[in-house]
Amino acid sequence: MRIDTMYRYPVKGLTPEPLTHTELHPGRAIDWDRAFALAQGDSGFDPATPAWRPKTEFLCLARNLEAAQLTARFEPATGILTLIAPDGAALDAEPLTTTGRAAITAFITAAVPGAIRGTPQFVHVDGHSFCDHDGPVISLIGLPSLRSLSDAAGAPRQPMRFRANLYLTGLEPWEELSWIGRTLAIGEARLRVSERINRCAATCVNPETRQRDANPVKELMDHFGHVDCGVFAEVLQAGRIAAGDAIRLLA
Repeated sequence: MRIDTMYRYPVKGLTPEPLTHTELHPGRAIDWDRAFALAQGDSGFDPATPAWRPKTEFLCLARNLEAAQLTARFEPATGILTLIAPDGAALDAEPLTTTGRAAITAFITAAVPGAIRGTPQFVHVDGHSFCDHDGPVISLIGLPSLRSLSDAAGAPRQPMRFRANLYLTGLEPWEELSWIGRTLAIGEARLRVSERINRCAATCVNPETRQRDANPVKELMDHFGHVDCGVFAEVLQAGRIAAGDAIRLLA
């Protein structure tokens, strides 16, 4: 069993960035994964006292199809976030500064006005991850499970619909759903699998066309009797992981 591909999603709801390797840290998500988000004007998120809030309080694919039209790239070495709007307009800004976040807020608001509620705020808090789980986790999906879903649906269901951090190969379909409470070893790193991932309407968005064209949540329920696809894991022990690394399920 191995890591096939790895991704992070610097801005919640926006495009992924492939990774060749990364360093894992106990109790943390992948570095810069869901590190930024656009909080809607009616969001209860307070950067001064950061706490988990539901995805719908932010710009997110589950509610805002328009978010799929934005492209995002973040370069940690320079601290620059590049955004590209549907019309091709682009912005380079520093999301770690107040001025930069204000510029990003204005750019997204102008680019996808129909997705914005009230007065939004682009937010970042050091060490906080805007993931859909109420704690910092890493998401994993077995590619054989997605092939099983595609076969049942009668059409391809692109892996990136599910926005996982690690896509795995060399396991049985749906095997990962049985790992709850188990520990995975990837080199020196150790991850404890904590729970299944209940899927939402974000999976309806085709990452290639950036349009809604399927309903994987309904397909999961109709064909498998649940809406789970992939698992969350918590980092217990630090270590470097890379695409191609072997994964061991510890006793």
